Amino acid sequence: MDFKTILAFVDGGEHTADTLKVATGLAQKSNGHLIGLHVRPRFQPPAFTDGSYALDALYKTHEEAVRADEQRAASAFKMANGTGFTTEWRVIDGFAEDELAHAARYADLVVVGQPDPDRASSAPTDLAEQVALSTERPVLVVPHIGASRAPGKTVLLAWNGSREASRAATAALPLLEEADEVVVLTVDGKNNGHDAHAEDAAEWLKRHGVKAKVEHDRATDRDIGSVILSRAADHGADLIVMGVYGHSRVRELVLGGVSRTMLRSMTAPLLIAH
Repeated sequence: MDFKTILAFVDGGEHTADTLKVATGLAQKSNGHLIGLHVRPRFQPPAFTDGSYALDALYKTHEEAVRADEQRAASAFKMANGTGFTTEWRVIDGFAEDELAHAARYADLVVVGQPDPDRASSAPTDLAEQVALSTERPVLVVPHIGASRAPGKTVLLAWNGSREASRAATAALPLLEEADEVVVLTVDGKNNGHDAHAEDAAEWLKRHGVKAKVEHDRATDRDIGSVILSRAADHGADLIVMGVYGHSRVRELVLGGVSRTMLRSMTAPLLIAH
């Protein structure tokens, strides 16, 4: 199955072009449909103000910032062109995590940018995680440092035999099938042997035509996420695939330690699924 409908979150930030570069590359490869979604944050007045004049001034400042952000986003999406795929531009008012999760139900893949800790954004910093945990759709996170090439040439699949890992691998099949190399990596954090059945996963992938090989590692004085990132760098992986762990509550998100490490420190595009 190709990614026939790709949904890209376009926030108008400094790194939006990097996110769209990856999204358009995937849309072009699958001859699909690319939807650019921009969410205008609603004005939320402070609990206390000095009067109506102060509130009016705050609202005016908010609207000016929102309009400028929308214009930057629209310009970036207009520049994200190519051949072999169609595009659609959407603008909606609301909370980014809610609107993106709703739109994701009608897409095969969601593409978002990794938050830049040095840049302010109207979108929540855990947007990718919230969408992955609240939908059944895979989310591809593009690092804020950008991607040197379209992802999928060399892929590292973080495998532990869990439902989430299986869901991520299945969601990533269109990319895995076209990869030159896929490394199925298990990391033992307890030094008690490898029982994740990585060889079974590799055999399943090979029946799909995937060039897969298995590697085992251990996390001794480092956490598992750091080991995965290190092995991805060793192989020159341009894509990491993994299940994301955690649960979401109203306006609150609790993630597992590996998920936190990967989403915070990723240096290559990361495809996650829950």
